[in-house]
Amino acid sequence: MVKQLARAIGGAMVLVGLLAGAPAFAKSEINSSLIGAVAIEGTDAVAYFKESKLVKGSSEFTHRWKGAEWRFKTVANRDAFAAQPEKYAPRFGGYCAWAVSQGYTAGIDPQAWTIHAGRLYLNYSKDIQAKWRQDIPGNVVKGEKNWPKVLEK
Repeated sequence: MVKQLARAIGGAMVLVGLLAGAPAFAKSEINSSLIGAVAIEGTDAVAYFKESKLVKGSSEFTHRWKGAEWRFKTVANRDAFAAQPEKYAPRFGGYCAWAVSQGYTAGIDPQAWTIHAGRLYLNYSKDIQAKWRQDIPGNVVKGEKNWPKVLEK
């Protein structure tokens, strides 16, 4: 029994040592859930443009793009996204645009969104969105300089 325990502890220590020396993995290009890799918390990206509001997508109308599942309210929205994903997908992979402008990534609140110059930008919260909106053009420039390097952090 003691030998088995010692072997298990020794094996665990070897595993920890191997993992400690393993290279860090970059973040996914698309901000998505851990389970099912659902982009932007299941929100319909096209609806932000067509309805000017947050609309939850359905698992009935999906499209896979850049390793994530995108959900839509209607088949028409799904087809519009599939035809032009770069037009509808949020900039900076759906990570908080303010965070990217500051040099890191953060999650989002789908209710904190802005369309600027034909692009969708999401933010961590309404409070962060207020900071983002103080200088959207300047923050976009900063974000563009940081993207996609922030995925390596």
